[in-house]
Amino acid sequence: MRFTTIASGSSGNCTYVGSDNTHILVDAGVSKKRIEEGLSQLDLCLSDIDAIFVTHEHVDHIAAIRTILKKHDIPVYATAGTITGILNTDKKNEMSDSSFVTVRADEAVTVGDMIINPMTISHDALEPCGYRVYCGDKKIGIATDLGCYNDYIVESLSGSDAILLEANHDVRMLQTGPYPYVLKSRILGDKGHLSNDKSGELLCKLLSDKTKGIFLGHLSKENNMPELAYETVRVEIDMSSIPFSSKDFPIMVAERSSLSPVLEF
Repeated sequence: MRFTTIASGSSGNCTYVGSDNTHILVDAGVSKKRIEEGLSQLDLCLSDIDAIFVTHEHVDHIAAIRTILKKHDIPVYATAGTITGILNTDKKNEMSDSSFVTVRADEAVTVGDMIINPMTISHDALEPCGYRVYCGDKKIGIATDLGCYNDYIVESLSGSDAILLEANHDVRMLQTGPYPYVLKSRILGDKGHLSNDKSGELLCKLLSDKTKGIFLGHLSKENNMPELAYETVRVEIDMSSIPFSSKDFPIMVAERSSLSPVLEF
């Protein structure tokens, strides 16, 4: 499998997962041109994409859906709530219901040689989800935009070979930053975004001998820094009682507006 992000941040998100035979995107929250540029670096194009899976309807996850569907017959998989949210943004009625396939949490769907299993997450959207992607004995977990985690999230992501996990903000930067109080409260709430500290805390519950790599994603441009996200997560892991060190596997901060390093396994 190949796993990378084409863009990851509070201003736009798009993730690629592929096998030799099947290629999917999770979210399309940057421009169609930017997605095409990222895919070209993987020696792919949008015509190679078998499906797009959407986590939720916020614009930084769906920005290119309409323009992609104008030229490509790619099925878009999402929960019923997310599909409603996407169609509500289509003021000119340019998207057809037939382009969308409804998925439900913990009900797996098959695309080519991959199995994709949605999972419920806590975020202020209509029906948000994360995804677990399986191919053979390999598993990838994708969980961004979650304000909190619980035993269900831990169980859902456990056993992953690779994970894209949100590390959205540094709590101190957010609290002292320029955002209005209402927005700060939203981000810090259980339906907001995962902080660097909480991301590291969750990773400590997920790491195993099977882990081959971690992406820290969806960083806030205003309330975080790549070096700070990495260092906070590193310290959480190295100060914990788990039998793993941060040096045991690559921990990468996903690039905001360019292709991240590609994990292959």
